[in-house]
Amino acid sequence: MKKAFALAAAAMMALSLTACGGSSSSETKAESAAETEQAAGSEEAAAGESDLEYVKEKGKLVVGITDFAPMDYKDDSGNWIGFDADLATEFAKSIGVDVEFIEINWDNKIMELDGKTIDCVWNGMTLTDEVKSSMSTTNAYCNNSQIVIIPKDKADQYQDKDSLKDLTFAVESGSAGEEQAKELGAEYTPVESQANALLEVSSGTSDAAIIDSLMADAMVGEGTSYENLTHTVKLNDEEYGVGFRKGSDLTDKLNQFFADSEKDGTMEKIAEKYGVTAALISQQ
Repeated sequence: MKKAFALAAAAMMALSLTACGGSSSSETKAESAAETEQAAGSEEAAAGESDLEYVKEKGKLVVGITDFAPMDYKDDSGNWIGFDADLATEFAKSIGVDVEFIEINWDNKIMELDGKTIDCVWNGMTLTDEVKSSMSTTNAYCNNSQIVIIPKDKADQYQDKDSLKDLTFAVESGSAGEEQAKELGAEYTPVESQANALLEVSSGTSDAAIIDSLMADAMVGEGTSYENLTHTVKLNDEEYGVGFRKGSDLTDKLNQFFADSEKDGTMEKIAEKYGVTAALISQQ
């Protein structure tokens, strides 16, 4: 009798546990379906948003930059100027808003953009595969390359890629220069900006730097702050673009502005001011 009772009790307990498990699984599936539906709804809402209207409602276009002459740098009064800065100012005017420049950590540019701390990344940004997959990018508007910076008195020793292998480099973290250092298999130190990379070489903390050729032309050599430095090996060819959030309608708006500003001479006038005319890419 006891044995029969024990078997019956065990069977009832097993049935009870099975029922509980089934209930929990159903609830989990329902919750999962609800979460999926909510996420899909959020994505649809985001896709339906207009970045252009968002910026107009705020009354300002927030541009993420770094200290990078001749594209973005401060004048004696502390105002941001440069080819990119002036062009961004003109674009903001064309859509009826003010412009605000925020200096960002270049390594965090995608996070800053997606988090809406900034509305675009406009700072001599190389159109790498990572950038193009993470942002909505404009047509290319400037040619550039990554170039090696070395003390002038040592330049003769470093005229090709093979000669660079034993050097220690300073590069901007998250930049195209860092990618080139990786490709070289070189030892390197990531720093906050390309300006800091130049400072590292000038002070002797690093043997060399890899920076944008446009910056090298403006910042290195006779008549600059770094007369003791020079550029040697050109490592690649690349193009600059501007990045907005994925799906942003500001991308097409800026592409049209590029085309219009080339036609009316605005782009060339600004380029002449900052010595980057030869780097311009036709927008027609």
